[in-house]
Amino acid sequence: MYLEHLSLTDFRSYAQVDLALEPGVTVLVGSNGIGKTNLMEAIGYLATLSSHRVSSDAPLLRFGTDRALVRARLVRGGQTTVLELEINATRANRGRINRSNPVRARDLLGICQTVLFAPEDLALVKGDPSNRRRFLDELLVSLIPRHSATRSDYDRVLKQRNALLKSARAGKFTAGHEATLDVWDQHMAKAGAELLYARLELVERLRPHLAKAYAQLTDGSKEAGALYRSTLQNLMDDDGGSPSGAGSGAGISGPAPSGQGSGPEDLRYLSVGELTERYVQAFAASRRKELERGISLVGPHRDELELVLGEAPAKGYASHGETWSMCLSLRLASYYVMLDDARTGGSAPILILDDVFAELDVQRRRKLAAIVSGAEQVLVTAAVEADIPAELSGRRVKVIPGGIDE
Repeated sequence: MYLEHLSLTDFRSYAQVDLALEPGVTVLVGSNGIGKTNLMEAIGYLATLSSHRVSSDAPLLRFGTDRALVRARLVRGGQTTVLELEINATRANRGRINRSNPVRARDLLGICQTVLFAPEDLALVKGDPSNRRRFLDELLVSLIPRHSATRSDYDRVLKQRNALLKSARAGKFTAGHEATLDVWDQHMAKAGAELLYARLELVERLRPHLAKAYAQLTDGSKEAGALYRSTLQNLMDDDGGSPSGAGSGAGISGPAPSGQGSGPEDLRYLSVGELTERYVQAFAASRRKELERGISLVGPHRDELELVLGEAPAKGYASHGETWSMCLSLRLASYYVMLDDARTGGSAPILILDDVFAELDVQRRRKLAAIVSGAEQVLVTAAVEADIPAELSGRRVKVIPGGIDE
């Protein structure tokens, strides 16, 4: 799959811009702050409905406007698909597929697939767990778009349950609230189990690709790994397999570092129904502490994807170069997982490298370029063309204030 044409209206700094693209490597060159990343952000947003730079949609709208339009023409095999996404300030975003009637924005998910490398990726290793959960969930939705609804359902139930717990902490909890909380426990257990099951499955797919990518980018002296730590497993481990009390630790998906075990019951081998039952038990065991604190202490929203180099966690132990290699390896692992899907009927993703080469030493530049150069489409941004390795020879496009200099 490749992007043939991109058009933006009132997106970020652009009142209107059109960019013609082609398969292979395209490098967008221009001074810092001129709008190169805005173009890449729009493509990434079309694929995931989220920005790698900001957490809300408001900054995506050109200042003083109340909506932005992203239009793209994609080519997959011999088939062309036109996508249009309307980002609104005061109402729900809408989409169109091949100029059809408007649909929900999330109906566009899975059509345009991208893997985006950016300096912000350092947060995947150095940032808090929410960054890694978001990484997993965005990849999950790209691979299986219906999990967008899974995430939305879980977030909605979590919000309602937290509101109820908060009111209890304020001294307004009654017997009626107790019964209502039981109902929300059931809803949250089901939604949480579906999300946890999908994440565990995805981590198992990612792990071998993560190790492979890290070995490709480095001298191979350390092995990269990933452990999924669930708040649910922690409760089970406390009592030999049955939830017994809330805590902040978690169980493990994947081989554990030396000295750590996976607990008496491995979550990877439980069904969604079994995970649902475990969550119901965990909520009951945690209720007193949750009522005291006014928040939900157990669930996928508090889980962690721990990244490991050798026998130590990458966070806090990895050098700056190792941190960058781990970040790049996570994105490459995503690319490899998507390629696995492409071989069974999916689409090979568009690779986007947004101002990444300026952050890397010469050796890592060359290794990364060699790995991605064979992709169907690679879009690269750079302030200095000399930062781009020779392995990424291809079309050069100059970005100027407000547009493109063809």
